Amino acid sequence: MDAREGTLLITSQMFTLLDRIPRYVYTRPVSLFHGSTVGQHFRHILEFYTCLLEGSSADYVNYGCRKRNEAISEDPCVAKGILESVTTAIQTLDTSRTVKVQSEFSEMDDEHPIYMSSIGRELQYAFDHAVHHLAIIRMGLEAHFPEVPVDPDLGVAPSTLKHRRTQEAVEADS
Repeated sequence: MDAREGTLLITSQMFTLLDRIPRYVYTRPVSLFHGSTVGQHFRHILEFYTCLLEGSSADYVNYGCRKRNEAISEDPCVAKGILESVTTAIQTLDTSRTVKVQSEFSEMDDEHPIYMSSIGRELQYAFDHAVHHLAIIRMGLEAHFPEVPVDPDLGVAPSTLKHRRTQEAVEADS
């Protein structure tokens, strides 16, 4: 599986979850999130992908300059629309193409180093970032909205899933 296929896998998980989340759950502040919402986490994930896609055409990505579209965090249908656009756009990207990525390590620092990367590496970064935020979303849903069904593998890194399955196979053979 490459970065494009991994992205399509994670976006599929996100579509499934968005279909299961009622709007009141999507927009309700969650104490475990210090008052932010499931929708705000989805917005954050999607804006990394849209930032990458927009920057890929200019060969320059700056994740710190995201648009922060509040409509994504307020309406799961808007999130699904953006997710659909991301899914479509990902399929045509040349993952080997190089791109400059501007970094930001501190709010106090005026220096913003630029690093060379590739579209494939940045898709990997966005994938890992999405897994991390989906894990947070999953914890919030399980703690505050147990009526929403959540896939037990949501927000779990592929290496962890592989390890778990290997351990289960070993235990089954014992």
